[in-house]
Amino acid sequence: MKLFATARKTLTVYASALTLGITAALSAAPAAAQDTFTWKVQSHWPGSSSSYTDSLGRIKRVLEERTDGRLKLQLYEAGSLFKATDTFNAVSRGILEMGTISPAYAQDKISLAGIASGLPFAFRNVWEAAYFHQNLGFEQMLRDEAAKHDVYWATDKVYPTEMVVKEPIESVEDFNSLKIRSSGALQTFLTEAGAAASYIPGSELYSALDSGIVDGAHWGAAQGAYSMGLYEVAKYHVQPALNIAGTDVIIVSQKALNKLPEDMQKIVKDALNEQFWIRTNEYQYKERITLAKAIEEQGVQLNVLPDEVQDKLVATAQAMWDEEGKRSENAKKALDMLKGYLADLGYL
Repeated sequence: MKLFATARKTLTVYASALTLGITAALSAAPAAAQDTFTWKVQSHWPGSSSSYTDSLGRIKRVLEERTDGRLKLQLYEAGSLFKATDTFNAVSRGILEMGTISPAYAQDKISLAGIASGLPFAFRNVWEAAYFHQNLGFEQMLRDEAAKHDVYWATDKVYPTEMVVKEPIESVEDFNSLKIRSSGALQTFLTEAGAAASYIPGSELYSALDSGIVDGAHWGAAQGAYSMGLYEVAKYHVQPALNIAGTDVIIVSQKALNKLPEDMQKIVKDALNEQFWIRTNEYQYKERITLAKAIEEQGVQLNVLPDEVQDKLVATAQAMWDEEGKRSENAKKALDMLKGYLADLGYL
């Protein structure tokens, strides 16, 4: 009996130890699965820009909700950590986990940047640019180029870029006299067309326009101008659009992406793909509302460019397209695809 009692006691101890071990293992598993990641996100938008809230604020909310808080985004306004033109390099090197840029700010790395930031007077409707990106493969071409720099590229939205000016443009002479804030391919285009275009960071744009350093500018279209206060000092909204393009991009460090569990990587990529369609449609809706509001409340007037000015801009634009195609074999392929598409639409 004593031997039996001893054996039973020993088994009880082993069983208790086994139970404790299993319990500890089970309790440790969820803890490991709940590892959290915090990403620094440098925006090229000032906090006053509509897209800072509507685009960056949205993707922060979506990713934090869908990962149950496992991924958190710390947002930084334009210029807080890096200049807008340095953000791509910071993300590429993994110093920043995420950022937003205009493709124009990565022209030295991405040969498709000029086409991505919008060849002037190419598309006439937003859906055409969206189809070019997502259905004809241009977005994947951009993603493949960016991947060579350890960057995951996701266009935030496609939308029109329209100028605001302090005085109406009523002739070629008026256009040629303009000093315009611009960037990227549009900066080159406006200069080639006869104006004097220069780059000014968004954080300095209002003061530059107010003080007369520039006579006009583009920051998106109506929403950008309204949210940045540009209509306070520039009462003329110019149409038609200079371009329709994927002018805003969310870039993610591939190193940071690879550190996430597979389920979270999928959540990030799916959310970015979804963002493109939601923000493209939302932007168009808000454009109509915002421009009408600016006209009614701030006395903004539409300035439709005279035919002679439009003709000059179109001729300059089409001559410039071919220059973008010379940047690389990839750029030539994209330009040929674009021209074929525009021909199918009856524009060429």
